[in-house]
Amino acid sequence: MAAPKRSNHSGTASQAGVAATVSFTTKLPAQADFKKVLLERYQEAIARSRKIGHRVSFRVEVDPTADAQTITPVEEQPIAADVFPVEDTGKPDAELEAAVAAARERGRKRVAEIVAGEDMLSAEAFAKLLGTSRVTVNAKRQSGQVLGIDGAKRGFRFPVWQLDKDGRPFGTLPALHETLGNSAWAVYRFLVSRHGALDGRTGLRALQQGDDASVLVAAEGKARGDFD
Repeated sequence: MAAPKRSNHSGTASQAGVAATVSFTTKLPAQADFKKVLLERYQEAIARSRKIGHRVSFRVEVDPTADAQTITPVEEQPIAADVFPVEDTGKPDAELEAAVAAARERGRKRVAEIVAGEDMLSAEAFAKLLGTSRVTVNAKRQSGQVLGIDGAKRGFRFPVWQLDKDGRPFGTLPALHETLGNSAWAVYRFLVSRHGALDGRTGLRALQQGDDASVLVAAEGKARGDFD
């Protein structure tokens, strides 16, 4: 079998920011030759890309009428930074940084106020209320069976109002945790907030009234981002 013909054409350096172009064309009448040379060109492209530090590419053309394949040129691509220079935005906006810091501080203060509330019990106190151990309470918290919010320095705190009239945690708590991304704070906010889907009631009030089904539907809507 005759060796495939190959012609190489060296390109010239282009204007600033655009690399030189190196092209070659290989016409191959046989599919076996095509596969072999395609692999060779691919390996050459990898080697050249590593050498010059740029991306390279080559195009394969198939002519159905001539029953031949053509590989044409391998081109060096300009570095992305040359084409799309990174804009220097300078230092972060001082007012924006101050606003973000103030918001974070307000958030920390609000968390501290919540966990310091009289309706928030420590793991030990909540366990005593349930007639169980602290270890069991923490296991239930981790599985979403009880609501325990992280109070940082104060540790986890357990709202006393999560118990039903029989003194047991609401049975919907595991489903609420799962629906709201297993986030205790998301469950807490849902329960203490009023919702249009609950006719203006808080999630907690609806649970206290035994309207578990409506609570779960409202939580699913909240998770989807429905307007409330």
